[in-house]
Amino acid sequence: MNNDLSAPDAARLLGVSLPTLYSYVSRGLLASVSNGASRRKRYPQEDVLRLAARRNDAKRGGQTAVAAMHWGLPVLETHISQILDGRLLYRGGDAAALAQHATLEMAAGLLWDDNAHDYFQQDAPALPQGLASAPDAAPLMRAMLAMAMLACMPASADTLQSGPALMRILAAALLQTAPSALPLHRQLAQAWRADAGQTELLRAALVLLADHELNTSTFAVRCVASTGASLPAALGAGLAALSGDKHGGGSAAARRMLTQALAASDARDARAAIGKFYATIAPEFAGFGHPLYPLGDPRAAYLLERLSALSHAHPQLRVILAACATAGELLDAKPNADLALAAMELAFAWPEDASMSVFALARSAGWIAHAAEQAASAALIRPRARYIGRHERD
Repeated sequence: MNNDLSAPDAARLLGVSLPTLYSYVSRGLLASVSNGASRRKRYPQEDVLRLAARRNDAKRGGQTAVAAMHWGLPVLETHISQILDGRLLYRGGDAAALAQHATLEMAAGLLWDDNAHDYFQQDAPALPQGLASAPDAAPLMRAMLAMAMLACMPASADTLQSGPALMRILAAALLQTAPSALPLHRQLAQAWRADAGQTELLRAALVLLADHELNTSTFAVRCVASTGASLPAALGAGLAALSGDKHGGGSAAARRMLTQALAASDARDARAAIGKFYATIAPEFAGFGHPLYPLGDPRAAYLLERLSALSHAHPQLRVILAACATAGELLDAKPNADLALAAMELAFAWPEDASMSVFALARSAGWIAHAAEQAASAALIRPRARYIGRHERD
C-alpha cells in the first residue's frame, strides 16, 4: 500500500503553505518522490509525520504527530521533575528549598508518589547468599554488579526489588557495608568519618541530586523500564550511563583540576595550571557551565555556599574554594554540581570516588520514580532515526 501524500495533503498535515512545503524539500528537511508519469511530486507519509513531530515538539511535545506515527521523538511527559527558569523543581516544589531540611528518603517519597506513602519504614533487607560485592572493584562497579545479580533473581525475590530495598542495597554495595536502615546520608557519613557539618552537607547534596529531569542516565532507565524489564535491570542501565566521563565522571575531572591547582607553588602558577587543564577538556564536563542553567546551576550555588560557611574550620577548604573562584573567572563560567562534589570530596579527605557514590545513591531515587512512571504508561520507548546516509537510488 502506497502511503505517499499529495502536496496539499502534506502541507495540511504540517500546517504550512505549499511554498513552505517546497522550501522544506529544497532545504533537505523533507523528501519528495516522483509519481510515475505524472510530474507531480508525492511525499512519504512517515517522513511528513516525523517532520510534523519535530515542528510541534517545542510547543506540545509533538503528541499529535507522534500518536499518528506510533513512534516518536524522545520527549516524555512526566510528573516527577522539571527545570524551569533556572530552578530545579520536584513535583512543582523547589529542590533547593527541600534540601534545607529533607533527607534523601523524604525526597524519594516525594518523587515516587508525592509523599502518599512512607516507604522506608521497612527493615533493611538481608542479602541472599552470593550477592556479596567484589571487594577490589570500584564502588560504582560493585553497585552495577549488585543490580545485575538482582536482575537475574526469580520473581519470588520481589522483597529485594522494591525501591527502598534497592536503595539500601545500593548504599551497601557502594560503601562495602551490610544493608542498613540508618538514614542514607548517615551511612555515608559513618563510612567516611564525617563530622556534623559534613553530614548535613551530605544530606543536602543527596536531596539536590535525587533527580534532574530527563538526563542521559534517566532516559536509559526509562528505555529499559519501557521494555518490561525488572527494576534492578533498569537501575543497572542508569549506573552504566552514569559511569561515563560526560556524566558521572564530571566530578572526577573537576577533582583533577583542583588537585593540579593546589599543587602549584603560587596563585599565578595555579591559574596557569587551571588554564592548561581546560585547554584539553570541556568545562561543562569538569565542573563549569550547564546548558540548562545559563545563569548558574542552583545545586552548585547551594552546596558551595554551605561549603563556604564551613571553611573557617577547614583551612584547606578555603584554598579549594579560592581555586574554584579562579577557575570560574578564567573560564567566565558558573560552577555546576560536579565542582561542588569535587570540592567536598577533596576538602574533607573522603575517598577519591566519594563524589560518584553520592551521585549514584542520590540519583537512584529519581531513577526508581521514572522507572515506575514509565512502566505505568505501558508505552515502549522507540524513537525513529533520521537517515542521512546514501540511498540505493543514488
